[in-house]
Amino acid sequence: MTKANPFLNELDAVVSRGTPESRARALWHTTDLMIAGHHSEDEIWTLGAVIGRLADEIEVAARAQLAERLARFNDAPVNVIHKLAFDDSIDVAGPVLKESEKLEPYAMVANVCLKSQSHLLAISKRESLVEMVTDVLVTRGDQEVVTSVASNKGARFSESGFRHMIEQAENDSVLAERLGLRQDIPRHVFEQLVAKASDEVKKRLQRERPDMVKPIQSTLANVASELQSKLGPTSKSYASAKQAVTALHRQGKLNENSISSYARTRKLEEVTIGLSLLCALPEDLIERALSDTNRETLLTLARAHRFSWDTTMSLLFLGARDHRIGSTELKDLKDEFGRLNIETSRGVLKSYQSRNNPGDANPGEKRQPALAVR
Repeated sequence: MTKANPFLNELDAVVSRGTPESRARALWHTTDLMIAGHHSEDEIWTLGAVIGRLADEIEVAARAQLAERLARFNDAPVNVIHKLAFDDSIDVAGPVLKESEKLEPYAMVANVCLKSQSHLLAISKRESLVEMVTDVLVTRGDQEVVTSVASNKGARFSESGFRHMIEQAENDSVLAERLGLRQDIPRHVFEQLVAKASDEVKKRLQRERPDMVKPIQSTLANVASELQSKLGPTSKSYASAKQAVTALHRQGKLNENSISSYARTRKLEEVTIGLSLLCALPEDLIERALSDTNRETLLTLARAHRFSWDTTMSLLFLGARDHRIGSTELKDLKDEFGRLNIETSRGVLKSYQSRNNPGDANPGEKRQPALAVR
């Protein structure tokens, strides 16, 4: 590109002393020269330096036109692509953010952290997105951005990204449906989505994703069947249990002894309602804790309330299949219960309460359930 060097020197002078019209002509001349030729990396960088200087001196409309041309040019100078991507005007930044293959993931992450929601929306529409970019998009983006990236088939999400969107989808049926239709959503995350979705969304997902919904329905039916077998007819008995246990709670008499007595006499409804009141957690969460084969949640709740091992064991037997637990398993559960730290368990309970009663949660507080102190 030795023949172009005098021209580049001329352009440098134009940048300093030229008129807006001469700068625009120089910009398009240089851009045409770069796009039409086959240049080395050094030559591309030199042309990019000139284009970058000229771009600083031209109007927004001209920069937008430049962005449109360079967004689809695979050999575009990275320094110019970055300059355009971080332009305050979305008319300039948008084409590059949506289409340029020269924009690296780290530059997109920086853009998401520094620029407007319009910039984030443009990034969310790229043909493909890696997890490091989607992780920041779903945490910093508004509703439109998150819905857009959730709808992007070329976007890839970490489990953390999926979980963040699940939380937002609880009050957003459009986002819930878009997430449910993704083929890459992990089954356990899909289950959480369905559990929180509205009836309308559940019906749509049942039509569109029978491969995912039917196994969940089968599991739920089995759990319901087990509970029904333990509870028997529930309508009248539940109402009576609710009234009695709630009254006991209001009188300040609902405690470990009450729960232990209910558990030993296999009064599952009373135990469920009682633990729900004591733990300030939804009854369905208590039901799952009692019937879940993974007893970690139940042990943690018992430890958080300083229940004795005898009371905890009664709860374990109440929720076990056929009310039976093998001696080896029972010993392992006792050992696990003994390792649980009371204060840590209380922290986990508080985390459960925050997730299930968001209005009572401290802003930004989320704890991972580190259950045992070894």
